[in-house]
Amino acid sequence: MLLKINNLKSTISRMRHIFTVLAILFSVAIQAQEIIEDEAPVAEKKVDTTLSSGALKIDGVAAVVGEYVILDSDVDANIIQLKAQGASLEGVTRCQLFGKLMEDKLYAHHAIQDSIVVSDAEIRSNVDYQLQQFLAQSGKTMQELLELYNHPNEKAFRDEMYEINKSQKLASEMQKKILDGIEITPEETRQFFNQIPKDERPTFGTELKVSQIVIEPKIAEEENQRVIDQLKQFKADVVENGANFRSKVVLYSDDKASIPQGGMYTLNRKQPRMVKEFREVAFSLQEGEISDPVKTEYGYHIIFLEKVRGQEFDVRHILLIPKVSDAAVAEAREKLMKIRQRIVDGDISFADAARESSDEKETRSEGGFLINPETQDYNFELTKIDPEVYGQIQDLKEGDVSLVLTDQGRSGNVKFKIMMVSDRVEEHVADYARDYLKIKELALNEKRIRAIDKWQNEKIMDTYIKINNEYRDCEFSSNWLKQ
Repeated sequence: MLLKINNLKSTISRMRHIFTVLAILFSVAIQAQEIIEDEAPVAEKKVDTTLSSGALKIDGVAAVVGEYVILDSDVDANIIQLKAQGASLEGVTRCQLFGKLMEDKLYAHHAIQDSIVVSDAEIRSNVDYQLQQFLAQSGKTMQELLELYNHPNEKAFRDEMYEINKSQKLASEMQKKILDGIEITPEETRQFFNQIPKDERPTFGTELKVSQIVIEPKIAEEENQRVIDQLKQFKADVVENGANFRSKVVLYSDDKASIPQGGMYTLNRKQPRMVKEFREVAFSLQEGEISDPVKTEYGYHIIFLEKVRGQEFDVRHILLIPKVSDAAVAEAREKLMKIRQRIVDGDISFADAARESSDEKETRSEGGFLINPETQDYNFELTKIDPEVYGQIQDLKEGDVSLVLTDQGRSGNVKFKIMMVSDRVEEHVADYARDYLKIKELALNEKRIRAIDKWQNEKIMDTYIKINNEYRDCEFSSNWLKQ
């Protein structure tokens, strides 16, 4: 075979995800590295003890890749960024993160050589978002974060994060260029499958389709108006009386994640992170202006445009979520129980009931079917389904309708749903006809891997690379030290 298959069953998941930019353990091919003496240390720096054997580390040059210098501290900065993006670092070593940095710099170096350009505004917006997420998840203030990672000020911290993001963005664009146009033909797919020994063919787990109907309690108009009036009062107090907007965020906002930042979000026209209604209002404001109350699926907001920096908009907001009455909760539950009974009695199909009554717009037009975010179809592999969803359907037989389940909407208010499982296909060894699309995906990924390996083998031989003494004992996926 073009790619040796020791146990394809255990590598399916890796092959499916191998080209994501933040894949920490992506295989590192380092072919022309020179071992040099350690560079002179430049400073002492705290490091993440979960990825290091000591609390302090001497910061020095760890490696040189083309025009890029990698410092020991770059590994620590990378840890911060990965945590901010929610990546799990369990079992990850400094050597593995260092190897990923080497790979990023290799791609970035050649991206520059190939005149690939990335957006400065987009990268800085990414940094803003990552820091906001990290602060929200860690519960720390910016000052505590600076002290933890021994940075003199926020600007230095942001600059360091900027360089990491820029390098990764260049690497991502370079990878896209390498893989651009790579396709797989039916004949290549057939050859790939036939070359897998029968006793090594992958086993595909149980697959099924999941449907749901969601009913949300209705919020009384009086409650909506109460929230709108309260937000209008906040705006008037700031505009007319000089009250502090940030103080009102801390005291009243229901967006708990943004309270540590005073309700701050940085928006970018090219990166729509917030819901459409929020973005449209934010981008229509003048600097220093506060919006009237705006409704989104999360509740009602007032938005304060604090500063415009090119394509970036620094906004603060206050979110208030209208409360649902006990009577409305009881009414919603009763409505869904009646819908369920009609389905069970055969008066209406689950799909038609979803189109007719479900309050969940994402699935209503699909007849209630959940869409798999990985494959963009209706099929879910049971072992990879969201744990919360699995817990709700694990006891359902095909065609059964669940009892009414209590869930929570995006606003935090209660909602109710019923679920059904259909088109279950039990675990089975790969079959070419039945599993053609999955096999085609594996064959395409193998072809991409070969393209990446070929590019790395060629470019590393042409790239100036040095690695210092500290990392010479790292176990990379291949031994390219040529000792």
